[in-house]
Amino acid sequence: MSETARAYIRHPSDLPIRYRVQDGVSGDRVLKNVSRGGLCFVADRPLLPGQRIEVEIPVARPPFRAEAVVVWSRSQPPYETGVRFLDEHARYTLRLVEQICYIEHYRREILKHERRRLSGEEAAREWIEKYADRFPM
Repeated sequence: MSETARAYIRHPSDLPIRYRVQDGVSGDRVLKNVSRGGLCFVADRPLLPGQRIEVEIPVARPPFRAEAVVVWSRSQPPYETGVRFLDEHARYTLRLVEQICYIEHYRREILKHERRRLSGEEAAREWIEKYADRFPM
């Protein structure tokens, strides 16, 4: 699918993700990007389009969990995999996860560049002040 044909903006991420396939295979990986309709991550092996998986993003308490279906998967390493969420509620909840991804990324960048250690709450306050009005609707 071309970038212009996407229904939702993709937001870059570098947060952990866990996934479990119905055949029992699971993995801890890094989330590549998030959009309102789904997400992309690098799997341990190629997954099949149409295959159902459960994803978990442990950035909040409780962690975001949702059932998804594989839309596409690269057949060569790295096994980039795109999934679409099955539940409309999961799509709505993912909006909050998108913001958490941005806040967590902001927290890491501040530590890296300014050497300031922010709590999640402090990072959220700063990020909201600086960027919330520009967060895509």
